[in-house]
Amino acid sequence: MSRLLTDDEVTRQLADLPGWAREGDAIVASIEAPDFPAAVRIVVAAADEAEQMNHHPDIDIRWRTTRWLLSTHDAGGLTQLDIELAHRISAAARAEGAELGG
Repeated sequence: MSRLLTDDEVTRQLADLPGWAREGDAIVASIEAPDFPAAVRIVVAAADEAEQMNHHPDIDIRWRTTRWLLSTHDAGGLTQLDIELAHRISAAARAEGAELGG
C-alpha cells in the first residue's frame, strides 16, 4: 500500500498541477474538452494509464466536461499514486486541447 502524503506534500505537489484542487481526502479537477469526442478520448487515455497503474479515478462525463476525483481509498487519503495519475490525466487533456479548471 502507498504511504499517505502529508498536507505539506499535497500542497507542494498541487502547485505543479494547474487546475487540480484538494477536496478533503481527494484531489479534483474539471476538464473542458473542445467537444464530446475529445472528452471521451481523454477518458480512454486516462483509463489506459489508470489500468497500468492499477489505480482508478472516479470520472463524471457531462457533454464535453469531465470531472475527476482521485483518492487512494485503501490508504484512506492521498498518496503519490493520485499525484502521478493527475499528471497523466492532465497530459491526456493537453494532448486533446482541453482546458483544466479546479
